[in-house]
Amino acid sequence: MKAVIAIDSLKGSLSSIEAGNAVAEGIRRADSRNLTVVRPLADGGEGTVDALVYAMNGEMQDITVTGPLGTPVHCTYGIIRDTGTAVLEMSGAAGITLIPDEKKNPLHTTTYGVGEVIKDAISKGCRRFIIGIGGSATNDGGAGMLQALGYGFLDKEGNQIPFGSKGLEMLKSITDTDVLPELTECQFKIACDVTNILCGEAGCSAVYGPQKGATPEMIRQMDQWLNAYASLAQQTYPKANPDQPGTGAAGGLGFAFLTFTNAVLESGIRIVLEETRLEDSIKDADIVITGEGRLDGQTAMGKAPVGVAGLAKKYGIPVIAFAGSVTKDASECNKNGIDAFFPILRSITTLAEAMEPEHAKNNLTDTAEQVFRLLAVKGASALD
Repeated sequence: MKAVIAIDSLKGSLSSIEAGNAVAEGIRRADSRNLTVVRPLADGGEGTVDALVYAMNGEMQDITVTGPLGTPVHCTYGIIRDTGTAVLEMSGAAGITLIPDEKKNPLHTTTYGVGEVIKDAISKGCRRFIIGIGGSATNDGGAGMLQALGYGFLDKEGNQIPFGSKGLEMLKSITDTDVLPELTECQFKIACDVTNILCGEAGCSAVYGPQKGATPEMIRQMDQWLNAYASLAQQTYPKANPDQPGTGAAGGLGFAFLTFTNAVLESGIRIVLEETRLEDSIKDADIVITGEGRLDGQTAMGKAPVGVAGLAKKYGIPVIAFAGSVTKDASECNKNGIDAFFPILRSITTLAEAMEPEHAKNNLTDTAEQVFRLLAVKGASALD
């Protein structure tokens, strides 16, 4: 039996590959003749860089950039030399996890470091970019990123505006005379699964501002400043459309990419499945195994395991999933290509104990072994 395993990371416990290898071990314990193929999986968020770099034979880069608070942070991204592709997560340079709770304030947080990562990759020959933009600490409309790439975001005296959404209050003109010339050669695939527009009740300030530390008054101000920024951009840049779905992603970073670069916004899981060519491994499999840390109703709404299941169903291949925990509404997954799913917890335990990597690995391996022992007893009829 050929089993293809593509499991999203169990966040806080196991990476995608570690989880996949744990399942593979259990399958081989059940029957050493089973062939297992482990493939990395991510949905455009945490773990995407690791998954794509692993799958595409890339290499990791470690650099120091300007963090969301304007102080240096360590950032890791990937380069795939064969295709001149850089893979990065904006959260590595401007993520909310880089800021302690007491310092969260989108008036001052910046995406400048994201531009520095892009600039570094361009200097190393990259012209193709895959960027996940989830988990931001910012609401600056991507102004900081664009400043790092050479755009002038200028106040009335012709000076660069300060970092953060607060800087947009001073914005009077946008110039591109000093933009990196190589930027016109670059193509950006932006992993984006939100449809928020830039401004208004469904905009980034109103919807995501509170979790970034914004008060109601700050939300009102930031929305006003972003609206003025968009209107200014529309005077010179024909692609500027603040009402396009996704422009509100990552505090307006989606707007910046769509307006000022050669970019498209795509589903994160779609990008990962295409770039890793998972379908090539799946199409001749006997069974496909997927999963994630928690399987629930949200999983059925386009998250990574359902993306994997969709590929398998193109070829009529059965799909099972493993998860650290499952909720009652996880039954929606059965309607979306996952034929059966199994929680891996095998005893009463605390959350901390369940998430301990060695414990999680053993639970995955032991559960997979028992499931595949049952399949072996039932024989081929169990897979019909």
